[in-house]
Amino acid sequence: TLVAMEVTQLLLNAQSIDGTVRKHAEENLKLFQSQNLAGFLLSLAGELANDEKPVDSRKLAGLVLKNALDAKEQHRKYELVQRWLSLDMATKTQIRAFLLKTLSSPVPDVRSTASQVIAKVAGIELPQNQWPELVGSLLSNIHQLPAHVKQATLETLGYLCEEVSPDVVEQEHVNKILTAVVQGMNAAEGNNDVRLAATRALYMALGFAQANFNNDMERDYIMRVVCEATLSPEVKIRQAAFECLVSIASTYYEKLAHYMQDIFNITAKAVREDDESVALQAIEFWSSICDEEIDILEEYGGEFTGDSDVPCFYFTKQALPALVPLLLETLLKQEEDQDLDEGAWNIAMAGGTCLGLVARAVGDDIVPHVMPFIEEKISKPDWREREAATYAFGSILEGPSPDKLMTIVNAALTFMLNALTKDPSNHVKDTTAWTLGRIFEFLHGSTIETPIITQANCQQIITVLIQTMKDAPNVAEKACGALYFLAQGYEDIGPNSPLTPFFQEIIQSLLAVAHREDATESRLRTAAYEALNEVVRCSTDETSAMVLQLVPVIMLELHNTLEGEKLSSDEREKQNELQGLLCGCLQVIIQKLGSEPTKYVFMQHADQMMGLFLRVFGCRSATAHEEAMLAIGALAYAAGPDFAKYMPEFYKYLEMGLQNFEEYQVCAVTVGVIGDICRALEDKILPYCDGIMTQLLKDLSSNQLHRSVKPPIFSCFGDIALAIGENFEKYINYSMPMLQSAAELSAHASGADDEMTEYTNSLRNGILEAYSGIFQGFKNSPKTQLLIPYAPHILQFLDSIYMEKDMDEVVMKTAIGVLGDLADTLGSHVGGLIQQSVSSKEFLNECLSSDDHTIKEAAEWAKHAITRAISV
Repeated sequence: TLVAMEVTQLLLNAQSIDGTVRKHAEENLKLFQSQNLAGFLLSLAGELANDEKPVDSRKLAGLVLKNALDAKEQHRKYELVQRWLSLDMATKTQIRAFLLKTLSSPVPDVRSTASQVIAKVAGIELPQNQWPELVGSLLSNIHQLPAHVKQATLETLGYLCEEVSPDVVEQEHVNKILTAVVQGMNAAEGNNDVRLAATRALYMALGFAQANFNNDMERDYIMRVVCEATLSPEVKIRQAAFECLVSIASTYYEKLAHYMQDIFNITAKAVREDDESVALQAIEFWSSICDEEIDILEEYGGEFTGDSDVPCFYFTKQALPALVPLLLETLLKQEEDQDLDEGAWNIAMAGGTCLGLVARAVGDDIVPHVMPFIEEKISKPDWREREAATYAFGSILEGPSPDKLMTIVNAALTFMLNALTKDPSNHVKDTTAWTLGRIFEFLHGSTIETPIITQANCQQIITVLIQTMKDAPNVAEKACGALYFLAQGYEDIGPNSPLTPFFQEIIQSLLAVAHREDATESRLRTAAYEALNEVVRCSTDETSAMVLQLVPVIMLELHNTLEGEKLSSDEREKQNELQGLLCGCLQVIIQKLGSEPTKYVFMQHADQMMGLFLRVFGCRSATAHEEAMLAIGALAYAAGPDFAKYMPEFYKYLEMGLQNFEEYQVCAVTVGVIGDICRALEDKILPYCDGIMTQLLKDLSSNQLHRSVKPPIFSCFGDIALAIGENFEKYINYSMPMLQSAAELSAHASGADDEMTEYTNSLRNGILEAYSGIFQGFKNSPKTQLLIPYAPHILQFLDSIYMEKDMDEVVMKTAIGVLGDLADTLGSHVGGLIQQSVSSKEFLNECLSSDDHTIKEAAEWAKHAITRAISV
């Protein structure tokens, strides 16, 4: 083994500026790890704990140790956990002792690293009932410790709460952790580092405090300490305390009524007077309250019948008279150059965002509180006042009813179009263009009674937007966004779109924007292509000749991105983004022109287009790959059986996509495209099915593939079976057991949480789509009896999901369809079985009386098929 001295030197060399030295050290560390894992981890822990060693080698030792316990990818994480659990007890005990010893090191960075590593070990061991004495030993003498050790211990407790789930820590331990943390936050604690560590630890431990928040005395105590900490002289402690309040607002909303008046006073003072980092969190508290109330009101539609778990306390509504003026003040605190920095976040932006949430939480009630501010400031000589008024207006457009806003918006529209052309301030123009976009997004479209955009003002709106696209990149980008929503509002209008007369001019202007020298600033080029795609997508047949002229233009653009010389990585990233946008644009065009009467002329471009898409795959960019794949799916749909000629060359890229576990979105899109190709080629896809099915079955049995790709793979089985009919016979023995085990799994997975329920529904839907495709594919074939052995299981699956009562409409419709397919394809062979199932009675009746006409139709068809199967 390596001697301790050598480990130190290796760790220092691994940080050397000299590449050769660094590489050599990294290889030696890897070698040591693979030859003697226990010795390796032990020497790292020893290095971390040894105060004689250099800080740099100790910090890296801790980092390497942490990375040996945890990884981002699920399957890698699982391997590391198993590896740690298989170490012998003596090694683990020794490593734990080293880690706990490190918490008393005088070096802050080293203590902090040890805290994180202890939490990672706890995350693995506590669920296995190992290291049960950990919490006790951390808490044993916390009040007698020197300040720096106390600080490190509290930090460790915080990370521990972040790593492990509350159910693996006993309530008495939870109580002790919270007591230690809250005592550490107390103003009586003289040391600021300790108070800060305690406040941050409370933030991470709030999820554990359910029982304590249900107890009035304990809750009062915790709330008092948090509110006191928001007044600490130390800015970082104030910020951390407000972060706790933000989290409490969402975790314990229903327990807050008693404290809201005090919290309002504290937050208002912080927003007006405190440091920006603190003020932002104080605003965030109100955003968090609004989020909770919006969710409650959306879920229960404002009618509080008995099923609401949490009533709405209307905190936002009660606070309106004081809260809105507070937020409007923040809008006047803009930074001179706030827009030029992507992702900038300051008080004015936070205040506007919060105002928007308030509008969604209280609806019409916000309007009278904001209008006087807008009317007073909108024409003031100071740009800050004009911008704040415009921002306030744009912020409140989602929430109140269109009727309440209509008259104001109609008056404001002319004013804003004027400001876009004449206002001297870049800021005001930027916010005005953004506000116009919001007007078109929320108050324009087929559902709105009185249209804002009329024959009278349409010309002016488009002229101003086109002119604004020549403005500075940040303003032009917002103008493209406004045009996007303008087009989207006309999506369902029928043949006479008011945009038709301007179509050519709009398209030319957007292409011109995309070619600006400065188009890569402020996401301008992206916004221009997104608007272009939307204008094309929502266009009518009258403009199809112009869309056709766009095809060679976009193809040439795509061609040019493929010809690029050697690019820097930054340029390459922009290039890949552009390729994605252009492929997306072609996809929209294909969907537009790929049907009669334009299909014939359009398909003359298909060979060349396909050639370009295949070259995009060579560029190794996930986004572009995904967009090109989607465009090919659209092309297959348009080309129908003719698509077969592209398969020999395209097939290897399909296979590549199916093997792309890392970028699982690419894999998912590829699976979807196989469905499109099956529909287009029908049995002409047969020669490729062995390869495709082999890869899909591999994907399903892999634990490296993201779970979201599995449902589409199952429905892809159905697409293949539908396309190749009884030729699917040779895959039955492989696919049916896979479907069966997934079905059983999904029957036990429901009801955990919303996300899990949603996933379970999509998984069931995929499984049912597979069954449906297989039954329909085999219908009227002499080989249908191959499916008879699977009928009992399928009926049992249908019964079980019906009994669980948590399926959504989509699953309901697919499930009743499968019942019909089963009866239709297998007929009298399964009549008796069907009669015994719950599905053929209660479930069928429930679907027959559904309000959703697609479910009702599917059920009527199923009833008909069942009647035939039983009567024979």
